[in-house]
Amino acid sequence: MPDVPRRRADHAVLSRRGQHDVMSLAGRLDALYHDYNREESAADPVHLVRPFADPADREVAGFCAAALAFGRVGSVINSITTLFSIMSPRPAAFVRGFDPGEAHPALRAMVHRWTRGVDLVALLWVLRQMLEARGTLEAFFAEGYAPEHDDVGPALESFSARALALDMRRAYGRVPKRAGVCYFFPRPSGGSACKRMNLFLRWMVRRDEIDLGVWTRIPPSKLVVPLDTHIIRLGRCLRLTRYTSPGWRMAADITAALRRLDPSDPVRFDFALCHVGMMNACGFGRSQGDTQCPLRGLCRPRARSSGSRSRARR
Repeated sequence: MPDVPRRRADHAVLSRRGQHDVMSLAGRLDALYHDYNREESAADPVHLVRPFADPADREVAGFCAAALAFGRVGSVINSITTLFSIMSPRPAAFVRGFDPGEAHPALRAMVHRWTRGVDLVALLWVLRQMLEARGTLEAFFAEGYAPEHDDVGPALESFSARALALDMRRAYGRVPKRAGVCYFFPRPSGGSACKRMNLFLRWMVRRDEIDLGVWTRIPPSKLVVPLDTHIIRLGRCLRLTRYTSPGWRMAADITAALRRLDPSDPVRFDFALCHVGMMNACGFGRSQGDTQCPLRGLCRPRARSSGSRSRARR
């Protein structure tokens, strides 16, 4: 298996802050977590997955919802709703009986940004093969997990590699060199932040008012934050990462810093931080500064110039 990029051990939030600041940040983030930890505050697609009561349905529906969680929110919700109307009322049973050779006109007519219906046919066919091989998506994922790993990076790498090694011909016929289904199975070794996969894992592994807690074999302590534009902005403003370019290294770096605040469940802060960004409250690199930020005083909203960063490294 290719090496997964690892965070540098010398990076830690404690190395950039005094102990008092660390405690203050932990307290402020904890307050934000409790403010947003309400089912009705869910603005991400997890609220479309929750109505499925059976854990088997939740993991299948959850994977499909996370796979389509890119683009404008309205478009994401519409695409997921359309897919769920095709798969309902039992998504797991639908996938277990899915035949990619059948017509599936409603499914093949779907378009979500650059994803086409045939890519969704391939996705459901891959999921069927996973279920046939291991019984559940959790068991298929956990086959690549080891407790000694720092985080889920190696397991995610293994999961995507094994998924893409499954048969695609029954979905595509002649499989394209870069089949659209590959987008659903990113790999950390390629530098991808694997945002949608980490979002899916957050839904499945954590349990609170937002996340579903369907899985039991992966501990929350090993999760990695789903890296979107809001987490990137907040992560840099709060000095949770040294990186300026998004990717797996930044996601693992921010998670490592959050793990210092909550070793057992670092990703629980993700939903609240994301919503601070969605409210445009973070002033990182903006003229508003920290005037609207609930984390005021703990952040650094003024981005340093590249020259300042160069001098700091010397």
